[in-house]
Amino acid sequence: MGHIQSILMLRFEEYLSDFTNTVNLLDFIINLLVATLLSLLVRYFYIRYGKAFSNRERFSDIFVPMALATLLIITVVQASIALSLGLVGALSIVRFRAAIKEPEELTYIFLVIGIGLTCGANKPILAIAAILLILLLIFIIQSLDKSKIIHSRGKILVNLVSKSLSIDDMASIVNSHFDMVELKRYQDDSKGLNATFLVIGASLEAVSALNAEARKKDEDAVIHIMDQTEMVI
Repeated sequence: MGHIQSILMLRFEEYLSDFTNTVNLLDFIINLLVATLLSLLVRYFYIRYGKAFSNRERFSDIFVPMALATLLIITVVQASIALSLGLVGALSIVRFRAAIKEPEELTYIFLVIGIGLTCGANKPILAIAAILLILLLIFIIQSLDKSKIIHSRGKILVNLVSKSLSIDDMASIVNSHFDMVELKRYQDDSKGLNATFLVIGASLEAVSALNAEARKKDEDAVIHIMDQTEMVI
């Protein structure tokens, strides 16, 4: 038993020595902290100022783990050529399928990956400067784009799914019950027609009437109502 313990201790010391020779532990911890703080900042900015129609809080939950995972991969790749070659082989058989439906979501994903890449390359100052500048530019651009800002109450997303209704039928149904209607998403596949409308002037009576009319024209129609009171469009 004592012989096994001595072998394990020797292996651990060899591993620790190899790790400290290739990766500076203090720098690694600093990079982890910087990546965490920056990804949290991007998450807050995306929730507060993003314009995507998905659930921004839920989507942004992946920002911190994604940044740290990217940092870890880059750190390992830099520390070992053998591991970097193994990583290339592993990624060649992995296929990622993500439901990215809006360019804004992809932009923030790239920001988070950029944080991980830069911090993994041991450039935390560059990561801080770049992210702050990019977020500032996004804020300025959105602030100047006053033509697309509408502040009002009663904003909801109406999602209709039907195999028999056309897009014109859906638009007609929604238009007959709300003050302002704008088509935001449209998808036609084997499951049927899927359309999402942003409407303003929503009320419980209007939603009930919409549901009744849609069911009258298609009993199998699926209707989803999502509250978007804080949405800025």
